Amino acid sequence: MKKELYFTPATIHAKAQEILASVEAVCWRHDTICFHPDRAALLVLDMQAYFLRDSSHAFIPSATAIIPGIQALIRVFAANQRLVIFTRHVNTPNDAGQMASWWKNLLRPDTPESEIVPELDTTKGVVLDKRQYDAFYGTELEQMLRADGVREVVITGVMTHLCCETTARSAFMSDFEVFFAVDGTATYLEAFHRATVLNLAHGFGTPALMEEILVAFQ
Repeated sequence: MKKELYFTPATIHAKAQEILASVEAVCWRHDTICFHPDRAALLVLDMQAYFLRDSSHAFIPSATAIIPGIQALIRVFAANQRLVIFTRHVNTPNDAGQMASWWKNLLRPDTPESEIVPELDTTKGVVLDKRQYDAFYGTELEQMLRADGVREVVITGVMTHLCCETTARSAFMSDFEVFFAVDGTATYLEAFHRATVLNLAHGFGTPALMEEILVAFQ
């Protein structure tokens, strides 16, 4: 599979707007949904060196373009005392399950590539280790959200069609309103990205641009 650079700093805004416009026909609930900053949390999924550094075989070319927007979201959520949760995907042979047979290589917790990239300030939130695509599975994520009175989640990070989409679906099933950042998520192929936004928009969450989330805090 040849990875695609479908988001760049110069094109990400226009590309995300076009993707968002392309799914409007299936977003039948969007005119009745409003984002409420005072009951929202920001999820920043798996923004680790393993996926963000071009020296890694798992590098996502489009992921570097989403960093500035996520940085801005982290700042505004933290400034407004809203919960920010960074997930770190790590595995050992004992807890990998099907991840081991599917992907062969495991991202172990003691490797430098498992760390969240320093461009993102993790001191403004909580770092949560996870072992499957779903950030809710086998973690304390739901309890953390409930304890903070969270009813809505904004999902950012990588990969769009794997951990981000699976977590979005799980959040919906756990009765959280989902806002999925079209320009705050990235994966290997534009087709994967588009498919996730289309599918989630029809029955799991509201696709949104990061600037729309930022404006809601003003």
